[in-house]
Amino acid sequence: MKILIVDDEVMIRNVLREYVEFEGNEAYEAEDGMQAVKMCRENDYDLILMDVMMPYLDGYSAVKEIKKVKDVPVIMLSARGEEYDKLFAFEIGVDDYVTKPFSPKEVMARINAVTKRHTAKEQKNEILKFEGLEIDMAGRNVYVDGVKAELTPKEYELLFYLVRNKGIALTREKLLYDVWGFDFYGDDRTVDTHIKMLRGNLKEYRKFIVTLRGLGYKFEL
Repeated sequence: MKILIVDDEVMIRNVLREYVEFEGNEAYEAEDGMQAVKMCRENDYDLILMDVMMPYLDGYSAVKEIKKVKDVPVIMLSARGEEYDKLFAFEIGVDDYVTKPFSPKEVMARINAVTKRHTAKEQKNEILKFEGLEIDMAGRNVYVDGVKAELTPKEYELLFYLVRNKGIALTREKLLYDVWGFDFYGDDRTVDTHIKMLRGNLKEYRKFIVTLRGLGYKFEL
């Protein structure tokens, strides 16, 4: 997941980056609202951590500009904890509001909660098509040239995860962590075995799952 951290305080950006990357995400930084808006116009992010009080362009104004071009979840970080500040933030489309000083662990928990809500919203009635491969995200069904593929629950999860991270190189370790869970007891061969079974069920559309020698896999058109 690509997360943009927007704050004019270098120390806060560094701490958040450390936690974001520790969880296996990609972290990007902006030191003010104006830079954040420019970056969002040029790139796509899965979530934004946005400070309120910043030079050049404050967090509220930045969120308003970003929401004009991108539907991306935003968590506001602010030293201002008054009720009207929070209400205003939610009115302009912010998904969550965290008051400073905060615990980085709490921020990560908020990120996970917001991401789950946003993903569930996106998946509602969503059907993805890649040539003759059709994926019903909400119904958890996969069709190959109109015929329903019989996938195991873990094959479903693996395929959906690959598709959601389309074009991104995913290591075997990351796939194990995110699809099987951090407490799973197993090794890289588990991923390889499931990829092999998944490819068999996708038939000619197995071509979309690309092997990255010595690294892992990615879903690529």
